[in-house]
Amino acid sequence: MFGKLTLDAIPFHQPIIMGTLACVGLGGIVLLALITRFRLWRPLWTRWLTSVDHKAIGIMYIILAMVMLMRGFADALMMRSQQALASVGGAAGYLPPEHYDQIFTAHGVIMIFFMAMPFIVGLMNLVVPLQIGARDVAFPYLNNLSLWLTAAGAVLINLSLGVGEFARTGWLAYPPLSEAAYSPGVGVDYYLWSLQISGLGTLLAGINMITTILKMRAPGMTMMRMPVFTWTSLCANMLIVAAFPILTATLAMLSLDRYLGMHFFTNDGGGNPMMYVNLIWAWGHPEVYILVLPCFGIFSEVVATFSSKRLFGYKSMVYATVCITVLSFLVWLHHFFTMGSGANVNAFFGITTMIISIPTGVKIFNWLFTMYRGRVQFTPPILWTMGFLVTFTIGGMTGVLTAVPPADFVLHNSLFLIAHFHNAIIGGVVFGCMAGFNYWFPKAFGFRLDERLGKVSFWCWLTGFYLAFMPLYALGLMGMTRRLNHVDNPVWHVYLLVAMAGALVIFCGILAQIAQIAVSIRNRKALADLTGDPWNARTLEWSVSSPAPFYNFAETPRVSGRDSFWEAKVTGEAYRPPARYGAIHMPSNTGTGVILSAFATVLGFALVWQIWWLAIVALAGAIVVTIVHSFNENRAYSVPGDVVARTESAFQQQLTA
Repeated sequence: MFGKLTLDAIPFHQPIIMGTLACVGLGGIVLLALITRFRLWRPLWTRWLTSVDHKAIGIMYIILAMVMLMRGFADALMMRSQQALASVGGAAGYLPPEHYDQIFTAHGVIMIFFMAMPFIVGLMNLVVPLQIGARDVAFPYLNNLSLWLTAAGAVLINLSLGVGEFARTGWLAYPPLSEAAYSPGVGVDYYLWSLQISGLGTLLAGINMITTILKMRAPGMTMMRMPVFTWTSLCANMLIVAAFPILTATLAMLSLDRYLGMHFFTNDGGGNPMMYVNLIWAWGHPEVYILVLPCFGIFSEVVATFSSKRLFGYKSMVYATVCITVLSFLVWLHHFFTMGSGANVNAFFGITTMIISIPTGVKIFNWLFTMYRGRVQFTPPILWTMGFLVTFTIGGMTGVLTAVPPADFVLHNSLFLIAHFHNAIIGGVVFGCMAGFNYWFPKAFGFRLDERLGKVSFWCWLTGFYLAFMPLYALGLMGMTRRLNHVDNPVWHVYLLVAMAGALVIFCGILAQIAQIAVSIRNRKALADLTGDPWNARTLEWSVSSPAPFYNFAETPRVSGRDSFWEAKVTGEAYRPPARYGAIHMPSNTGTGVILSAFATVLGFALVWQIWWLAIVALAGAIVVTIVHSFNENRAYSVPGDVVARTESAFQQQLTA
């Protein structure tokens, strides 16, 4: 009746896991008790869970990313401490090999799919409609569904911690190790279904954002008047729509191998494991740019705002972004030069990898020239940007080094590669997310974040990063390979100790960030943004109150230039109220996304454990809910003009005061 699920699936014999589960369970009980105590269930349901407001959805994406950052970083701390302890005197450390393998797999999957992706999609949701003068995204219900499908995938991957196991294959689950013959447990199945469900949500979000940008821009906002963040979001979402179907098809074929005994990626029966490797990286390298391109847009907005200058080389920025978007599909083979494709193939992909670094270099020089002779204000967002400029440049140089096939033959699968990858992802994506978080936080919540603690967090992250990953470059050159849970070379021990110390310093940065949020909430009156424009910024999102009203703009703005809001402030036309306020058409909330994601979670769990009757019930429930939703004609409502007038009048009074 319960398929492969038995009581043995709960790891009672592993105290680390059981202790973690106890803490999570206790925290959940406390959270539910507080929600009940303060009677927050109704506002939680009506204002958040069922909301189709792009701003609320963006905030929930970012909350999910923050929670999964804690989970993923806990895995990183365990890896670093395990290697430091198990690298001297023949010590075995405290993590069994099978647990360690699950940890490094979960770390990669969580940080890419459930931390970086939700953070980026959350920032795009929060900001892009405001930047282009739209009232919401093109498909509000689809936006809500995308969020909750992503959350369903995150729930599944966390369920694997306490019921069963997670994959022991590495974050890309290469066959034949991920095939049923070598991974007969449910770990790879948790991997497959969590990524399939969340990947569907990401694909829907990409379609939604592309449609929004192309079809809902304010009058006068031509493509070459769009903010750079909107441009990078457009290109990133085009990559999502082009690349994520590859991931879906690849994981579907692996599922057919595991569930129905097919031979897409087996060594026999006509299959080929290298086909999987090609396909997964044909998605995987565009995924790197899906993450980093929006961050490039964030840095562009931050640099222009805090240098009090127009962005240098706007057109070259746009062309460089589009160039990266196209070239990102021509470099995937550099991840496996050692597969034996031959010198000509390796040379082609080595050259394209070097070429793709050129438009990135153009962007870096544009940011530097924007800051040159500008009045740079050293706020947390600009600090994260400057940290990125140094760190990402180092990561880019080591990337070009590994793009040389003979060098890659030496460095492949070594810790040098791990250091390079984190150099690019932490220096580019994490620093970009943190810059955007500090920059747009007032627009989301109506008050700024505490600057002092923001700077403490930045310096801990920056210092910790170099302590944690520079030793890995050295270890990689010494020959230490990745994914080792213990080593016997005493020379490597001191490097691993320094790397562990770096992880602890980053942990201090995360704690400082939590404290920054808590202190800012406590001091929100002193940090309040009463003007809607705390940074004297240049783009349309800063032309409305903070937090932005649920309808975004009382009157659709008209755009006459590239920095439209800045120009309006210069000419004195900013904040000028219209003669009269008309009614506004807005989408209604819906609980369908939450309900469908609940069915998706149950369906994924049932497929993992092969509980076929439960899978049929969950799938049937999802179909019924979808059909019922299709008959719902109450999908929008009208906001009366007098309600809009009162809201805008209150904002005008704040400005006057």
